[in-house]
Amino acid sequence: MDDRSVRRAPPVAIDWRGDHRLWVEAFVVFNFAALVGDIYLAHSGNSFRRASEYIPVVFSAAAAVILTLGVFLKERRGFVEVWRDLGYFVGWLSVAVGLAGVVLHLDSSFFYERTIRSLTYAAPFAAPLAFTGLGLLLIVNRMVDPRTIEWAQWVLLLALGGFAGNFLFSLTDHAENGFFRAVEWVPVASSAFAVSFLLAALLTRVERRFLALCTLVLGVQAIVGVAGFAFHLLADVRQPGATLFERLITGAPPGAPLLFPNLVVLGLIALWALRNHA
Repeated sequence: MDDRSVRRAPPVAIDWRGDHRLWVEAFVVFNFAALVGDIYLAHSGNSFRRASEYIPVVFSAAAAVILTLGVFLKERRGFVEVWRDLGYFVGWLSVAVGLAGVVLHLDSSFFYERTIRSLTYAAPFAAPLAFTGLGLLLIVNRMVDPRTIEWAQWVLLLALGGFAGNFLFSLTDHAENGFFRAVEWVPVASSAFAVSFLLAALLTRVERRFLALCTLVLGVQAIVGVAGFAFHLLADVRQPGATLFERLITGAPPGAPLLFPNLVVLGLIALWALRNHA
């Protein structure tokens, strides 16, 4: 990684069409903003029993605001160093928040029972790694030149890690009801396919035709995610509960399947950048 890729630059008009670095920055900002609602909904399940459960909510909101300010200063005022330093600050802090969250989630059950069942029925132990992934994206986006193949490979690696997490989440979450419906195996299988194709694109020199095939595979992931959102939401509406909010808290998490189309966006950014080096 080379920090020299980020230097002071004169203010220029935003040209988002060919700015891969700006695409990733927008992706990270959107995800931090979305995490505010997602974490609030998840931690409402136990009414924020611990004060520390407010930390990721507050941090996500603050990170989205700070990064948006950084992009504005970089693109409109030319303060590239300010954008860089704000990104480093938020990025490393996000990595720390994610790792701390994993420990706290595991402490909810796993450290007492140390069984596979404790992983399945405890707080989602790997969910906080979303912060770690977003933090690493911010760091890579500042330390690696987006015109190089290394930048595309780093972004692809992080998208690949996200789909590996989706595989794990789909497997453990649906194991709670013993895969009561056969359709619950679909996200497990589809995320496994995504991992295998992206891994091949990452580790080998591929042609553009294979990248096009990877794009098709990612398109399937988006469809799976949207369909999963509909299934989860329908199940929540049908289950007993005084209010819809209560049903969303206690039922199937409606936002979980949307991780699929969300990661599709990041994967497409990586594939598009990798296309120039295929």
